[in-house]
Amino acid sequence: MSLRDLLAPGKLLVAPGVFDMISARVADRMGFSALYMTGYGTVASSLGLPDAGLASYTEMVTRVGTIAGGTKTPLIADADTGFGGLLNVDRTVRGYEAAGAAAIQIEDQVFPKKCGHTPGREVVPLEDMVKKIRVAREARASSEFLIIARTDARTTHGIDEALRRADAFAKAGADVLFVESPESEEEMAKICRSFDLPCLANMVEGGRTPVLTFEELREIGFRLAIFPSAGFLATAQALTKVYSALREHGSSKGAGLDLFPFAEMNKLMGFERVWAFDAEHAD
Repeated sequence: MSLRDLLAPGKLLVAPGVFDMISARVADRMGFSALYMTGYGTVASSLGLPDAGLASYTEMVTRVGTIAGGTKTPLIADADTGFGGLLNVDRTVRGYEAAGAAAIQIEDQVFPKKCGHTPGREVVPLEDMVKKIRVAREARASSEFLIIARTDARTTHGIDEALRRADAFAKAGADVLFVESPESEEEMAKICRSFDLPCLANMVEGGRTPVLTFEELREIGFRLAIFPSAGFLATAQALTKVYSALREHGSSKGAGLDLFPFAEMNKLMGFERVWAFDAEHAD
């Protein structure tokens, strides 16, 4: 069943945020219907920099290929603004699809973009983004490769302007609509009531949008919910605790650390195949 088929009315697909191959492999074996390659987490984990338009197309498409190639679950991938003008969008869509993504997310922010739950975001003229969506549709090789159109207009220009833009994106041929950072449950419900296309909820812990339960999101009408930050926030918290304990005790022994078993880590990374291969080809 394709990702498009999974986004059926009355259903809610939950996609955890992944940002490197450890997070991707852990999530891949959990039985999710989709994974979400978070731009924030990818830039933070690979470059140690903020999600502020600093990562290049080459850096991001390389990560798409690595994650998609190392997992079986359909991958939704963040592509920021498309990394430039219309010709860049054409290249980005072709590259992400060829790299193995099942869907691409493109937003209407002015370059350099900013994280969707931080202040100071501005958007390009509406017609510029509409052209990007049209180019994205033309560039894809298969209609099963989904175009997710995101608007960041809510924070600066209000919910009505965000809905106006999302409506234009739908008419331009977007497959999924992503109105970023609504600030209440009422606004979230208004988004879903306004469109027949699947709508995406971005659940950022500590962000501008209320984080709701699965049933609340489904009842409101969202068909796709991404949790981009939960994984890297949990990772940073766990590492802080582990490294603090090592600093305090000078060793992991006796520090009471809750660690993933080393044997399971070997399985997760595929060492069993390496050992079997070595045994088969041993002299």
